[in-house]
Amino acid sequence: MTAAITALPHRAATFVAALAFALTCAAALPATAQGFETEARAAYVVDHGTGQVLLAHNADVPLPPASMSKLMTLLMTFEALQEGRLTLETRLPVSEHAMSFGGSTMFLNTSDRPTVEDLIRGVIIVSGNDASVALAEALSPDGTEEGFARIATERARELGMTQTTIRNGSGWPTAGHVMSMRDLGILAEEIITAHPEYYDYFAETEFDYENRSPANRFNRNPLLGMGIGADGLKTGHTQEAGYGLVGSAMQGGRRITFVITGLPSAAARAREAERITSWALRQFVEREVVEAGTEMARAPVFMGAAADVGLAPASDLALLLPAMGEPALSAEVSYISPVIAPVAEGAELGTLRVTLGEGQDAVEHVIPLVATGTVAEGGMLTRLGTAARAVLYELIGPPPVPITAGG
Repeated sequence: MTAAITALPHRAATFVAALAFALTCAAALPATAQGFETEARAAYVVDHGTGQVLLAHNADVPLPPASMSKLMTLLMTFEALQEGRLTLETRLPVSEHAMSFGGSTMFLNTSDRPTVEDLIRGVIIVSGNDASVALAEALSPDGTEEGFARIATERARELGMTQTTIRNGSGWPTAGHVMSMRDLGILAEEIITAHPEYYDYFAETEFDYENRSPANRFNRNPLLGMGIGADGLKTGHTQEAGYGLVGSAMQGGRRITFVITGLPSAAARAREAERITSWALRQFVEREVVEAGTEMARAPVFMGAAADVGLAPASDLALLLPAMGEPALSAEVSYISPVIAPVAEGAELGTLRVTLGEGQDAVEHVIPLVATGTVAEGGMLTRLGTAARAVLYELIGPPPVPITAGG
């Protein structure tokens, strides 16, 4: 594929195309993309290592999150621990408000003083509404669940969770308490990345506080114990929301995080969670799409002993691509044209911007482009010739300079 630019001193020259490396990579794959059809009302899947979004189905629709929103309470608890405002051994009071909640609970009462660690386990493993509210009240600037909701919503905005409004600490059905599946994915990724010291709690399979709830001691995450690398995070269920799960799993050094909601039953949630995990970990492969030192373009050189110099990426780039189907892969080479002599080999002269995907889910990688050789300053004849051409260009305008890439 060929494009023409006008090469004036210090003018930005940009060439946009699916470059040869991208086209070669795509050509090796079948022509038809294989999309994943999910039974969930909304779903979101992201590759933890690359940040690439593998699936986004109604991912930006704000929906009732049920107990999946307890992850927000947990994140803010982990942040308070990190900042020293709480310790795992800190004992917290249980208010009448916290004790009043039904549904899934630790069966706390107002005479209890559970530790923060007890409450964390109570939230993660038995999905205790009372435990969540006790933590929320402890984190609140005014000691109320409403106060916690305000700061939790503010923290969500700071993390880029634009479709989240927190009304309580437990996910109890409340008007206006909503989160999108993408926001829950952002939240899960933050917990995994920023607080690995607490992440092991999510893989624990049972917890019974003082032998009060033996029938409610098991972790509801259906993927734990399946041997598929699942190690988190949180289930959710209300009549309005249906059955949902924020999950994460690792196999062969690759971690994926996913969110699903709106399933009709716990069994359907388990099946869909396993399907998504299997698909996300098996249907994508890492491919090298940029090789350091491969010439991508040639830039004109002003006042140089040579007319132009090659541009090559300074580093390799590997991307996660569908094992079947054609990836939406494009690239852009940008540099200042012309380059002013002298030019040293390895000097950074531009950038290569590689984009995988489209729209909001696109992932961009920017790699410096460096000179593939040295170009010295031209001699007297070169300078005279350049000066003469400059005068001529002022009279009739410069000629177009082609930049060519395979494709």
